[in-house]
Amino acid sequence: MLLGGHSYGGRQASMLAAEETSVANALLLLSYPLHPPTRPDQPRTAHFPSLATPALFVHGSRDPFGTLEEVDRARALIPARTAMIAVDGAGHDLFHVRRPGARGAELVARIVDELTRFARA
Repeated sequence: MLLGGHSYGGRQASMLAAEETSVANALLLLSYPLHPPTRPDQPRTAHFPSLATPALFVHGSRDPFGTLEEVDRARALIPARTAMIAVDGAGHDLFHVRRPGARGAELVARIVDELTRFARA
């Protein structure tokens, strides 16, 4: 069983998994909102040390809710296995990429492929 969501949906999924460890075998966290834009002093990661469910993050390099470096630091708080798919040029919505040739279908296929490998590991 996989559980996940985009932005606040992913936050809620991770909070549920931190409270109920048997709710899912893996999490897919799309554009996890680490903090409000321009407010890194207000982290939304207090539950991460209680998260025993493996979590795959998908995050854009231009996301105002957290940098890729901030995602890496937040992942280190999680005792379970984690991984990240960095989407170069993407903002919080993930699909408006500032890169020639970027296509939504390609990103979806990449996420599905990497999630399948991650969940089976």
